[in-house]
Amino acid sequence: MTSHTPVHPSRVAHLRARDLHLSRGGRMLLRGIDLTLAPGDRIAVVGENGRGKTTLLAALSGELAPDAGSVERHGSLGVVRQELVPEGSGPRTVGDLLDALLARPLAALRELDAAAGALSEGSGAAAARRYDDALAAATLIGAWDASRRLEVALAEVGALTDRRRALATMSVGQRYRVRLAGVIAARDDLLLLDEPTNHLDARGLRHLAAALSEHPGAAAIVSHDRALLAGVATAYLDLDPTSDGTPLVVRGGFEQWRQARDRHLEAWEDAYRAQQQEHERLQSRAEAARSRLSTGWRPDKGTGKHQRQSRAPGMVRAMNERIDQLQQHRLDVPPPPLRLRLPSAGTVPGTPLLRADQVSVQRGAAPDLRQQHAGITLRLEGGDRLLVVGPNGAGKTTLLQMLAGQLAPSAGSVRALGGARIGLIEQEEGGGPASPPRHRGSPGERRRRALAALFGSRPDVLLLDELTNHLGISGVDDLLAALDETASAVVLATHDRSVLRALSHWPRLELGN
Repeated sequence: MTSHTPVHPSRVAHLRARDLHLSRGGRMLLRGIDLTLAPGDRIAVVGENGRGKTTLLAALSGELAPDAGSVERHGSLGVVRQELVPEGSGPRTVGDLLDALLARPLAALRELDAAAGALSEGSGAAAARRYDDALAAATLIGAWDASRRLEVALAEVGALTDRRRALATMSVGQRYRVRLAGVIAARDDLLLLDEPTNHLDARGLRHLAAALSEHPGAAAIVSHDRALLAGVATAYLDLDPTSDGTPLVVRGGFEQWRQARDRHLEAWEDAYRAQQQEHERLQSRAEAARSRLSTGWRPDKGTGKHQRQSRAPGMVRAMNERIDQLQQHRLDVPPPPLRLRLPSAGTVPGTPLLRADQVSVQRGAAPDLRQQHAGITLRLEGGDRLLVVGPNGAGKTTLLQMLAGQLAPSAGSVRALGGARIGLIEQEEGGGPASPPRHRGSPGERRRRALAALFGSRPDVLLLDELTNHLGISGVDDLLAALDETASAVVLATHDRSVLRALSHWPRLELGN
């Protein structure tokens, strides 16, 4: 603390953004963003991939300077980005990362110890004031309980606890869970969380929701997980396109936001349709006037020249009026966003496509790579649906990789039948600094490219590993509708609670540890 007057964080912690303009790669993403976060606010930042959600959080955190506008922050800041890429100058091990994340409560305890030592050496007013301030600061952030909170959070989100483990040897999901646990335990005043539900199983999701609900400060949450948002969000900032280009801001819960979004989209589609129809009507009238003018110069045989001359000016005026009306009719309602469509693969329902017979995989001895899939047998036909569920480490990804032919089973066999095309969407696409150009970009952009490539190949069997990672809520809705219509067989592994509820009628394969 910089002041010797202890102040409760709820009185000072806030974030204000005014008239933010943000661009990326020379393209303007967001214009005129106004946002205020006060203690108790948990605003959901929603929108499809590429709308600028991650860019906005980078600006709010101070990582990115806005093209215009200002951001004002008061209070400590906790940030969870979509990816954690180990860098030479950053934390190298799990312990380094956790110490950095808990620096504030650890520093508060060190200051309290130092203040207590100074107080024991003398009874001056300055020493007493220093101790009172240090005690107040440590109490307000629950510094004594930080280590316990960290242990609980690491266990609940399924994070690795070996402090000596190098971050570079860990998967994206493993690094993400460690960092998320540290941010939860640190209890900073302002939280900026980018897709915090990615890589979490049901247990981790429950812990995250509880931590956010109990958080006394403010939070901005980028997430596609409607179950999380429905449970914790107090307002919504919707960055999807609107008819006037202004972001949609809705105070209230999930249903209030969804109703407001649907009303706006329906009104936009109606206005666009009406304007296009009116434009087509005026265009038709103008073309009809041109046609009458071209044929009007040739009246019935025997008509006098003076009659032709007297009719011509009136027809020219009528044509010009129609053309003027057409030109004055402004097409100022932009086209509304298109809904996602999944092209047909031509798969015949009931056609045998894939079979797995008593497959299992023997992996390494690490806790997250133990014996998996003891004798699983599957038969997939055109039109089949299957949900694969289970906690992190149960082997959902491994099973999908076996079905796709990317991983050979230790026992049993997997066969594609009749030349069936098998397509796999992996949980994460590569995107590090060493990745080829086609793999670069934000996680959302890479997810869109992967989806486009997969659907374009028209597979007979769709294997989808955490498909909703990095997708906006509207995109998930469109995807679920498309999956419901396709004749391809679909195997979907997911932790997404809203997806599990929406697909509760699908058969399930539950994998355990």
